[in-house]
Amino acid sequence: MDHEHVSESWERGDPYEQYVGRWSRRVAPRFLSWLGMPARRKWLDVGCGTGALAAAILEHCAPAAVAGVEPSEGFLGTAEAHLAGRAMLYQGSATAIPLGDASVDVVVSGLVLNFVPDQRAALAEMARVTGSGGTVGAYVWDYAGKMDLMRYFWDVAGELDAGARRLDEGMRFPVCRPDALLSLFESAGLSEVEVTAIDIATPFASFEDYWQPFLGGQGPAPAYAMSLDAPARTRLRDRLRQRLPIQGDGSIALAARAWATRATVRP
Repeated sequence: MDHEHVSESWERGDPYEQYVGRWSRRVAPRFLSWLGMPARRKWLDVGCGTGALAAAILEHCAPAAVAGVEPSEGFLGTAEAHLAGRAMLYQGSATAIPLGDASVDVVVSGLVLNFVPDQRAALAEMARVTGSGGTVGAYVWDYAGKMDLMRYFWDVAGELDAGARRLDEGMRFPVCRPDALLSLFESAGLSEVEVTAIDIATPFASFEDYWQPFLGGQGPAPAYAMSLDAPARTRLRDRLRQRLPIQGDGSIALAARAWATRATVRP
């Protein structure tokens, strides 16, 4: 099968929410608790997507202000609806943040860094907009290890189609490992770099609850699923049904791990 034309669209908020956004919302408060920032700080969420992390900042961190930067118009629209005017949202990218130097106290990025082509440039830009002594933090899924919903999918897809393996985030994103994150942040000139694991439960009520989000086309795995013809997609679905740990009541108890990093901007 030709995978050259598999789209990795991240444009429509609702399918993303069903696929991975609902789990991102569980990681965000845990990440913010680990950061432990004082109240009345100015925050920026880089790659704010549908607004999950920005909403958690507003709910848990008593911020002075929250801004978000996101390249996708579709995601910005969803974020605007979710945040209801409580954050300033801008269209922009991790390597071109439309804010002035030292304009915020804390910059965070959730589940985005691995998709940025020039990660060191992104961290330099995050540091630029952060005041001296401020904090830069991020988290990414543990694609190669404990991100069950995707690991089951790609392991089965790779068995059925060897070409699927090169689309697997666990293979493509080496930065999604603790040692690589530590090295990246240190190489960007940030200090006091720390890394930790954040584990959450990702329960599914049924196989359909697990499978349906892969038909939304948002992200590498759903895009791959929708690139298959109907017989191939049915084979993938049926093999997954056999492989997943489905309980007697039809539910599926999976888990997910995110690797979180925090660092300080040097004076």
